[in-house]
Amino acid sequence: MQIDARASEIEILQTPKPTSGYIVDDAGILSRAAAGSINKTLQELESETGYHLNVITVRKLVFEQDPYAFGDKILETWYPTVEEGTNKGNFLLVKTAKEGAIVGGPKFLKAVGDDVLESILSKNVPINLEYEKFNEALTSSVDRIAAVLEGKADPGPPAKFEKDNSRTYKTRKETGEKREAFSNVVVGLLVISFVVPMLQYFGYVTGDPDFDD
Repeated sequence: MQIDARASEIEILQTPKPTSGYIVDDAGILSRAAAGSINKTLQELESETGYHLNVITVRKLVFEQDPYAFGDKILETWYPTVEEGTNKGNFLLVKTAKEGAIVGGPKFLKAVGDDVLESILSKNVPINLEYEKFNEALTSSVDRIAAVLEGKADPGPPAKFEKDNSRTYKTRKETGEKREAFSNVVVGLLVISFVVPMLQYFGYVTGDPDFDD
């Protein structure tokens, strides 16, 4: 049965705010290991700092196509007052569009900082999603946000994966040149094996005064 994306968006808005966890995986892209890692990281974050980050995935957006607008709408639905939402944040990832958005209350956004937010959304998300590494996109982004909010060093963005296009095989011409060089060496060795003994023998004969007796 095909899921109506619009119904999915409405269902997320009707979902109660997370209280025992931090993930609403509507797109079904998180592995058990990744979900466990994210929940552990965000639980420690809230326990140590008071900041609360929700991770939300959706297959695609139809009703509200702007991920930032939809993320804000969820935030306002779950935390309707400034006091409730000031230290809260939502990290939204859209599977089919391969894009993400991070929204939050004033205190949350200021603490994370524009540079880190921009780096996550311009590097962690697109670099990983280019190769459909959804779990890595989410876990690496969450790790960066948590580290900064806890006053630790920012792990930084991932190194971009570059496919190695260098040849690992030889062309026909290169193979022919190598074979020709090998043949020349063999011929040279054969010549040496015949000529050198003959020269030695000739030298021995011409140097022996009793050879003609």
